[in-house]
Amino acid sequence: MTIVDNKKAFFDYFIEERFEAGIVLQGWEVKAIRAGRVQLKEAYVIVRNGEIFLFGAHISPLAAASTHISPEAVRTRKLLLHAKEIDKLIGKVERAGYTLVPLNLHFVKGRIKCEVGLAKGKKQHDKRDTEKQRDTQREIQSVMKQHRR
Repeated sequence: MTIVDNKKAFFDYFIEERFEAGIVLQGWEVKAIRAGRVQLKEAYVIVRNGEIFLFGAHISPLAAASTHISPEAVRTRKLLLHAKEIDKLIGKVERAGYTLVPLNLHFVKGRIKCEVGLAKGKKQHDKRDTEKQRDTQREIQSVMKQHRR
């Protein structure tokens, strides 16, 4: 079950591989994410000291859930992956010029997971092509909808 998608990632990057990662969260963050108060638009994934971190994800605190602490809406959160996956990702990012992008947050068996994409950046003309394809699909859908009536 998807909580939030990062639609900008699919517009700006070619996603080549996807990985599911756990996230180290505090209690107030879990409550806020369950309430849908999270945004991945400006977020990205960085590699630091052989570990992978989610940087720039904005989680707005709930007024009732965070009375006794001072919550940080934008903080660096550690992502949990298997060691082999981390090694593979680090190798691709450092050698092959790939980027790590958070694609979505979703629930798996009651836990919040982050889908990370191994991505290559799109050039401006690629973005225009994507926009054209999206527009033509939208037109086709509207014609089909009108035709059914």
